Amino acid sequence: MMITEAEVLDVLERVGAFRAGHFVFTSGRHSDKYINKDALYPFTKETSNLCRAMAERFKDDGIEVVIGPAVGAAVLSQWVAFHLSEMTGRDVAAVYADKDGEGGFIVKRGYDRVIDHHKVLVVEDLMTTGGSVKKVIDAVRKVGADVAGVAAICNRGGVKAKDIGNPSRFEVLLNVHLDSWDEKECPLCERNIPINVEVGHGREFLKKKEGTK
Repeated sequence: MMITEAEVLDVLERVGAFRAGHFVFTSGRHSDKYINKDALYPFTKETSNLCRAMAERFKDDGIEVVIGPAVGAAVLSQWVAFHLSEMTGRDVAAVYADKDGEGGFIVKRGYDRVIDHHKVLVVEDLMTTGGSVKKVIDAVRKVGADVAGVAAICNRGGVKAKDIGNPSRFEVLLNVHLDSWDEKECPLCERNIPINVEVGHGREFLKKKEGTK
């Protein structure tokens, strides 16, 4: 039985990955909700369960290798590959793509030989623009691998398959729309609700604002 979006959201809330309050995104926009993907990874059972759900959707696609962008999705690639191996009775490898230092991703460490001419599943935790996944897909295709699909835990930016290079299949466990506002229009700022400095970019925002006074 497929996991429901409500069940995925419940997992994220239980591990403290889905938060309510006053947050600042990378873009500088403010929101009353925030998804802290890093909060998931210390919880191995929950991480495994979500990865099993991703693997379930691709168990009949002949996946041979799972890859994710470093850092967090490297953990996902291991779990998804493990569950695919268990489900199919075949050894499914797990690798990850490194940042290339120029804003992109590269497949190195000998992993290019692991994925070459194989059917690859790209995994990601949180998608906002799909930029990281697209760069990984480009890197995977560059070394001669076949991108058989993309699986993500959460899509908070309304990302479509065309935004990430049109993989054969694109599966997401949870689609979420987070309202956000420019600082000048933020209702939370108007109500003087404190900005969270533990997650997101609230700390940097407040330092920058303090420096302009």
